[in-house]
Amino acid sequence: MYLNNVHILYYVLFCILGLISGQISAWCIKRMPEHKKVISKDFFKEFKPNYILMILTVIIYLILLTINGIKEQFLSNIQLIKYTILTPMLISAFVIDYKYQIIPNRLNMTIFEVGLASTFISGLFNMNLITNALLGMLFGGGVFLIITLIGGLIAGKEAMGFGDVKFMAALGLYFGIINIIVISLMAFLLAAIISIFLLVTKIKKKSEYIPFGPFIVIASFVSMLVPFNIIFIVLAKIFTLGMY
Repeated sequence: MYLNNVHILYYVLFCILGLISGQISAWCIKRMPEHKKVISKDFFKEFKPNYILMILTVIIYLILLTINGIKEQFLSNIQLIKYTILTPMLISAFVIDYKYQIIPNRLNMTIFEVGLASTFISGLFNMNLITNALLGMLFGGGVFLIITLIGGLIAGKEAMGFGDVKFMAALGLYFGIINIIVISLMAFLLAAIISIFLLVTKIKKKSEYIPFGPFIVIASFVSMLVPFNIIFIVLAKIFTLGMY
């Protein structure tokens, strides 16, 4: 039995993977801020299902599978594979940064290492993909580093944390130069809109720090799940005030 040209067993498999990955995200969210080992037998001793993260991950996995499908050649599935691995790490980054205003170095390093490995594997299929990924890394990390340094000089404090800089550099390996530019624009747009709302409604005070990582994560998921042409048209209309 097939659904969207994908055998139904793949959907079952991705549901199972989603449940497992969602629970792993919950475990990382609990352990990383406390600087405790993630790979530990305590995972089974302290097991407590986080149904929200599990269901959320399953939904994202099923959408990714529907969008990308399953190709006959292994290397043709590299985008689906890397997004599947990236999803629980993005969810972990969102929750940890929202709660503790930090993206742990261990998490950033894991995202970077997986991205580097997928870039190398992609290069076996197409050398241009390596160039694209490296340019994405340089742009993502470089632009956010400049913003952080300039913000520090002007305001006397960090405009955003260096964890965000490392985060964007690592994500550049997954999305490439064009998509990481789009993700940056979406993240700043979301941050501006939501921050203004929080300040106007007095949910947040001007002196309170609003973490930027969650906006990057949301923008990354939009890039993964929504066709590029739709994102481009929407952003073009917003930034040109409807003249595009």
